[in-house]
Formats: sequence, structure tokens, C-alpha cells
Amino acid sequence: MGRYSLGLVVLGLLALAFSTTVMAETHVVGDSKGWDYSVSFDSWADGKVFATGDTLVFNYKPGAHNVLAVDAATYRSCKVSSPDSVAAATGTASFLLKKGANYFICGVAGHCAAGMKLRVVAN
Repeated sequence: MGRYSLGLVVLGLLALAFSTTVMAETHVVGDSKGWDYSVSFDSWADGKVFATGDTLVFNYKPGAHNVLAVDAATYRSCKVSSPDSVAAATGTASFLLKKGANYFICGVAGHCAAGMKLRVVAN
């Protein structure tokens, strides 16, 4: 192997060693139980690491629940400010996480107040 080829191999190995590329992950909210009353979403999120660009997948019973990405005030109050912001209850929804706090609630009356809400912080 010539000096030039060896240099390219070394540069390639160095680039690989110092690579900071991170693969985005997909997190199924509530695991096999899904987005449902039977899940403590604070407990579900505890200990998990979320990164910017990860995807949260919400699976739920169509017609019984929905999921909305909301701001902090709506998360705290559980009051949806506009009927237009209520997503269709299709049974599944996916959201890309942005850097910082991300908030989600069930927009069906009374569900958020009963605990169907989730806050995750993405690095």
C-alpha cells in the first residue's frame, strides 16, 4: 500500500472515529398499551432519552381519543383554544420532536384532565 493510500485510510478512520452523526429514534408512546388511560405517561417517559428529530408515535382507539401537539399553557390548562385545532381521531399520529419541551394532550373533553397528557424534553 502506498503512502497516499495509507493516508486516505487513516483520514477515513479518523473521520469515522470523530463522527457525531446520530440516528433519530422512533418512540411508541405507552409502548404496547398505546395512548390510553391505563398508562401513566410521566412514568412511561421517565428514564427515556429524547433527541431533536426523534419521532413520537401515538396509537389509540379511533373515535375514542386523539392527540394534539400544544403549547405549555394549553398543556397546563387542558383547554383547547380552538375547535379547529382538534385533530381527527384516526387511531395513529406521529410527531417530530423539536429541541426543548414538547407537549401533547388528548383533545377529547375531560381526557387531558384525567391524565392523557405528555411532556417530553428533546436534547
